[in-house]
Amino acid sequence: MLCFPKAKINLGLYVLNKRSDGFHNIETIMLPIQLHDSLEVSTISSKTEIIMYGANINIPLEKNLIYKAWKLLTERHSIEPVLFHLVKQIPSEAGLGGGSSDAAGALILLNNFFNLKLSNDLLKRYASEIGSDCAFFIESKPALAQGRGEILRNINVDLSKYTIVVVKPNKLSDNNKGVSTAHAFSLVEPVFGRTPLIDIISCPIRTWRSKLFNDFEKPIINKYPQIGEIINHLYESGAIYASLSGSGSACFGIFETKNPALNLGQDFYVNFTNIA
Repeated sequence: MLCFPKAKINLGLYVLNKRSDGFHNIETIMLPIQLHDSLEVSTISSKTEIIMYGANINIPLEKNLIYKAWKLLTERHSIEPVLFHLVKQIPSEAGLGGGSSDAAGALILLNNFFNLKLSNDLLKRYASEIGSDCAFFIESKPALAQGRGEILRNINVDLSKYTIVVVKPNKLSDNNKGVSTAHAFSLVEPVFGRTPLIDIISCPIRTWRSKLFNDFEKPIINKYPQIGEIINHLYESGAIYASLSGSGSACFGIFETKNPALNLGQDFYVNFTNIA
């Protein structure tokens, strides 16, 4: 049984305030894109394992979000151990939601594999226990996300005629491959009381450059100037809007042309995709 967990991009991201539970309240618009991983549940096993291809993510099994999805369902619904095969194409620590999407995909697969007949609403509640933006990936539809990212309202955003170019540096200036979410939040000073993002995206896309902002962008650029250089290059290459996605380190540009010409060299991951 196979699924294809999608990546996402963020149109704007406000960090509003820090909560008593240590998390932050945010406001962002999340859009699924066609860039995806491949996740398979192949068999009932003696113990749950994850065989990964295409990436070397060296974390303990119990910290893997796919494993956490399985563990949550075995605690609530007594499912058996399984073998997962994961083919990674979504870059890690990129602000594209790859780990969260894989966890949501695992919940969906296990629900079908064991015929649990759990509703999407329940799967979303389970997903929000695993990670702040996991619930979005249960349906992977354009949504306004609030709270920690788990309060979702489906919205209409049609970018189907545009090309989305995702760019991520292979290494940042301190030799890290990405930006950890926790570190990114430590760099942001929360601000409350701005124009709602839902109002901004109703404006023409060409006005977004001066109106639609990701609060992580300035502090991340200050720490990692490469990010600013990527965004500038996307604009110079014809993007009508470009931004950091989530907490980075991936950026994206929205282009009216199908095959925009970029000249970034070999030190960058580049993916040409579309809205899913």
